[in-house]
Amino acid sequence: MTQRSEPIFNVPPVVIATIAVLLAVHALRVLVLTEAQDDQFLLTFSFIPARYEAYLAAGSLPGGFGADVWTFFTYAFIHASLLHIGLNLAWLLPFGTAVARRFGAWRYVLFMLVTSAAGALAYLIGDPDPMAPMIGASAAISGAMAAAMRFAFQQGGSLLGDGEVYRVPARSLLATLTDLRFLLFLAVWLGLNALFGLGTMSIGGDDGQAVAWQAHIGGFFAGLILFNAFDPIASAPALEAKPGNTEPSG
Repeated sequence: MTQRSEPIFNVPPVVIATIAVLLAVHALRVLVLTEAQDDQFLLTFSFIPARYEAYLAAGSLPGGFGADVWTFFTYAFIHASLLHIGLNLAWLLPFGTAVARRFGAWRYVLFMLVTSAAGALAYLIGDPDPMAPMIGASAAISGAMAAAMRFAFQQGGSLLGDGEVYRVPARSLLATLTDLRFLLFLAVWLGLNALFGLGTMSIGGDDGQAVAWQAHIGGFFAGLILFNAFDPIASAPALEAKPGNTEPSG
């Protein structure tokens, strides 16, 4: 009897939970909070570079030291509009699903948080408008894209298919960086971010302007470089080093 493949839209529960949280946060802002409360919510949970500026008086922004830490992560749960969140979910579904199936639930969650923080740090270093609040899950999703590229182009790998395609050994970082398919993907992706950086494209109105290209790039390269720290499957070089191993390398 032929084994059936998993349906393309068999989304892992942890990804469904991610989507539910993002939608719930947006519903809270739109349906429950007043305009003044929403402004306070953004000041408390979005990522605002001015928090880390020496000239800002202590207590000028709500949340204190706690917000100095948690906003590296909480900004990713906030979106400017349904369009903004819808576009992010369109990317999260394929790439988040691939990463969640590969890593498992708790590694997926930790990975998404780490790449969110990397995106915030890149945005901070990029010297943006210090009072412009950054929001959106794009940095974490960019990290998931990069992580998926580490195994999707490997022999036997894919973003779709049954469980076996998520268990193939990943290529080394160097092999990934020299793969023509990855380089083409990277060129297109960087080109799109350049359009955001030049102001040619924007998403989600005034709040959406703060979802910066710097964060996308920071999340992407964090996901690319930190992939092995989260991957539960032995890499191709590690397998090749084992005595008697006869597995083909990718």
